[in-house]
Amino acid sequence: MAARALLVIALILAVFGTALSASYTVGAPRGSWDTQTNYVQWTSNLKFRAGDQMLFRYSRAAHNVVEVSKADYDACSASSPIASFQTSNDIVPLTAAGSRYFICGVPGHCDAGMKVRIDVEEATPGGALSPVSPRAGSAAPAVAPMPSVEITPSTSGQAMPPSSSAVSVGTGSVGLYLGAAFTASLMVFY
Repeated sequence: MAARALLVIALILAVFGTALSASYTVGAPRGSWDTQTNYVQWTSNLKFRAGDQMLFRYSRAAHNVVEVSKADYDACSASSPIASFQTSNDIVPLTAAGSRYFICGVPGHCDAGMKVRIDVEEATPGGALSPVSPRAGSAAPAVAPMPSVEITPSTSGQAMPPSSSAVSVGTGSVGLYLGAAFTASLMVFY
């Protein structure tokens, strides 16, 4: 009986550990993948975790996304891409901890600032419970995510109502999983 209870608990923890992730629209809410957005500022108060994903939105006729090495990022060179994206609605999964480097491969765009470095942390045990929280020394408040909620920081550091998809936290089928886990635990104990 105790083994079954532990199995149910392990199942529930596994579901929570994989069900939550954050999706970040690059440059949102004030910009997108363009030459006007300051990506160093955009990433400064965000924490990216393994399991999250990046969404690059841009004009297909004007831009693209190229993942490159750090050396190519520093040199604004797209000559040896790790990956290239050209759909104008590109989803890039952040599968592991480490730094990822993205540039626009259109000549002159990277030099104009169209490049972003994404520092990915290990996934939080139990799921991504806080994909948006300030870095040390930041004045911005921590904002705990809610399913399907978009979080938009303002210049004053206060959270504003959603105006774009700056961050959305996907929960997948958490309700279905929890219902199934609850039903399974009732079956184990009766």
